[in-house]
Amino acid sequence: MADEVTIRVVRSFKEIPSTEWGELTGASSSAPGYNPFTSYAFLSSVEESGSATAETGWIGHHLLLEEEGRLIGAIPCYLKSHSQGEYVFDHGWADAFHRAGGRYYPKLQATIPFTPATGPRLLVRHGEDVARVQGLLAQGLQQVARELGTSSAHVTFLLQGELPALTDAGFLHRTDQQFHFINRGYANHEAFLAELSSSKRKNLRKERRNALENGLSIDWLTGSDLTEEIWDQFFRFYIDTGSRKWGRPYLTRQFYSLVGERMADDILLVMAKRNGRYVAGAINFVGADALYGRHWGCIEDHPFLHFEVCYHQAIDFALHKGLARVEAGAQGEHKLARGYEPVTTHSAHYLTHPGLRRAVADYLEHERREVAHMGELLGEHTPFRKGERQPREGEEFDG
Repeated sequence: MADEVTIRVVRSFKEIPSTEWGELTGASSSAPGYNPFTSYAFLSSVEESGSATAETGWIGHHLLLEEEGRLIGAIPCYLKSHSQGEYVFDHGWADAFHRAGGRYYPKLQATIPFTPATGPRLLVRHGEDVARVQGLLAQGLQQVARELGTSSAHVTFLLQGELPALTDAGFLHRTDQQFHFINRGYANHEAFLAELSSSKRKNLRKERRNALENGLSIDWLTGSDLTEEIWDQFFRFYIDTGSRKWGRPYLTRQFYSLVGERMADDILLVMAKRNGRYVAGAINFVGADALYGRHWGCIEDHPFLHFEVCYHQAIDFALHKGLARVEAGAQGEHKLARGYEPVTTHSAHYLTHPGLRRAVADYLEHERREVAHMGELLGEHTPFRKGERQPREGEEFDG
């Protein structure tokens, strides 16, 4: 680390002025490149709500890169005692290292808690030399990992453009697969459907009609619509569905109140109503050029309603707002039939133990080939008319 540049670690966002953080990330969805999950509003809310704290195994270890006392870069980062809530799975690495007599936890995790969405992780102040600051941040993350004596440092769901700084510093490259809707200038949902094969187009139209049978209707709620009463209803959906899927949902009720207060205009709730009350809903966050679907819940089961609320309505909103894409979360090949395309995601991993590093490097070499092969296979099964809307070679989101 150059003499005039220092890395400082802080445990809480309360130690970081929100205005300085905003210089790194932008303040709202109107700012170019704005990602809602790296915003001060989101990250401070996850912390203050008790969702990501020492008690839940997420100890803030945020890296601040300062030059002559001025913040020029940062990494949102956590010292973790487990691998829950990350969506890039390293449990096998931890188990193997433990069997070999090593201690995998705690580890450093540069990520957004509970959020499998691509976005910047090596944050650079506007006007700074991006490559220089990213390189210093990568070195700083290594330095902190060594000083703490951790087994590893992980940067997950980063932008592809951030990879060179990390791989040059000795991080290993990992890939995975998600499914995103890509807006290629469609005027509306019907224009998008027109690009599909006739059988797929017919199936999706039928699915959307069937989803809203039994007297169901859809509301979009954002901004001042997000009252405490609405959050109470949505949290009930989240708890009911999350408890069945994960055992214990990650986010607290207070989290929703805080983001509703701090970033309501960057939130979209898609809510399904029947007989005058809401029975299901999905939360989405709005970035400068993307809609990010996060989680959904319901208190009544209706055929196809999940697809309508989470995927079709997200496409409708993105087209209405002129957004470039919809990221609908981790996994889910069922998204493919609904117009979402396979996209490669990236992470980077620094392992301090030479033996563990060699074993993981070999594993990742094979895994990258498998992910690429699977992406090619999935790309052949999109619902678009053959030869017209297949993903181009190398086409993927890199911010």
